[in-house]
Amino acid sequence: MTKAFRTLDDIGEVAGKRVLVREDLNVPMADGRVTDDTRLRATMATVNELADRGAIVLVLAHFGRPKGQPNPEMSLALVTKSYEAVLGRPVRYIDWEGAEEAIATLRSGDIAVLENTRFFGGEEKNDPAVIDRFAALGDLYVNDAFSTAHRAHASTEGLAHRLPAFAGRAMQVELDALEKALGNPEHPVAAVVGGAKVSSKLDVLRHLVTKVDHLIIGGGMANTFLAARGVAVGKSLCEHDLTDTAEAILDAADKAGCTVHLPYDVVVAKEFRANPPVRTVNVHEVAADEMILDVGPSAVEALGDVLKNCRTLVWNGPMGAFETPPFDTATVALAKTAAALTQDGSLVSVAGGGDTVAALNQAGVADRFTFVSTAGGAFLEWMEGKDLPGVAALMR
Repeated sequence: MTKAFRTLDDIGEVAGKRVLVREDLNVPMADGRVTDDTRLRATMATVNELADRGAIVLVLAHFGRPKGQPNPEMSLALVTKSYEAVLGRPVRYIDWEGAEEAIATLRSGDIAVLENTRFFGGEEKNDPAVIDRFAALGDLYVNDAFSTAHRAHASTEGLAHRLPAFAGRAMQVELDALEKALGNPEHPVAAVVGGAKVSSKLDVLRHLVTKVDHLIIGGGMANTFLAARGVAVGKSLCEHDLTDTAEAILDAADKAGCTVHLPYDVVVAKEFRANPPVRTVNVHEVAADEMILDVGPSAVEALGDVLKNCRTLVWNGPMGAFETPPFDTATVALAKTAAALTQDGSLVSVAGGGDTVAALNQAGVADRFTFVSTAGGAFLEWMEGKDLPGVAALMR
C-alpha cells in the first residue's frame, strides 16, 4: 500500500520550505495539564525529521469541539508547553490573527503549532475558502493523523488536493500495518471482535466474514449471537431484536467459508460489580437470574489453539466486561497468547480502538503486538472496509 502514496522519502528538498503537517494533538487535559501525551509522542518522528531537514514545520490540528467558533478553553496554546517537552525543542504558538506575518519570521528548522483548525466553521465542511486560507500558508502538505482520516475536513482531505501531499511517518506505519492485516494479509486470518453491542459493529462483522478465516466474537455482542442460536442467556446484555441480523451474519460467514467462534463456556454472576460470586458454566446452563460477563477458560484455551494455526490477527474489542475484575480474565489470557505468538514471529497482530488499547495495556502486552492503533473511529471504518477520505486523498 505504501507504493500507492508518497511518503517523506519522496518529498525531496525541504530546507526553507513551509510544510503544513496535519497531526492529532487532541489530547486529554485536566487542570491545564496534559494527562496523556501518547498522541503528542506519535508526532515526533515526522515533525523532528522535517525540522532536522530544514523545513519550517507548521503543525495543523484540532482540539475539542469548538463548533466553528474561537474558544479560549480549546486553544492549542494550552498544549504548546507540553508539546515542547515531548519534542525536546522550542515550539511557537501562532494565532490565526496575523498568522502570515508570524510565519514570515520563522527560520529553517523552526516548529510552530497553528491555532485550532476547528475555530473556522468551514473546517468540518471542507469549505474551499478555508482550504485556501490554510494552503496560502504552506508550500507542501503532510498528513500524519490517521485518527482523523475518516473525516473529509479542510485540514485532513481538502489540502491534499491543493498542495503536493505526502504521508507522514506515523501515517505510513499505520497504513503499512493495516495493509498487512486486511489489505493483503497472510492467511489463515483471524479477527477478534468484542464489545457490548452488535449494533455498533454490524458493518465490521459483515465485512470481516468475507475477509477472514476465523471470526472470534466476544463481549456482550456474543450473547446476541448465542441467543440467535437458541441459547437462553438469562439477564445478560443482549440485543434480542437483532437475533435475525446475527443469524444472517452467521449464514454469510458459512457461505464465505469463515468459521465463527462463539464461547461454549462462560463466567456468570447474578450482579454486575467488582468481584461478585461467580460460576463458570456451559452456555446451556446459564440460569434465568444470571448474566454472562466473560468467556470461560475452556473456550479461551480453544481460541488460543485457533490463533496458533493463524498467520494474521486483527483485534477490536474485549472478550468480557474487562474494566471490572475478574471479568478481564479471558481478554488478558487471549491477548497474552497473541503477544507470545507475535514475539515468536508466527503471527502478525494488529489491534485498534479505545477499549482494545486499554485492554491490551491492562494485559501488559500492547508493546508486544505487531501494531496497536490508537485511532478509534478511523480504525473501525477501516475494519468496515470503507474508504477513508484522508487516506484516499493521498493516493496518486
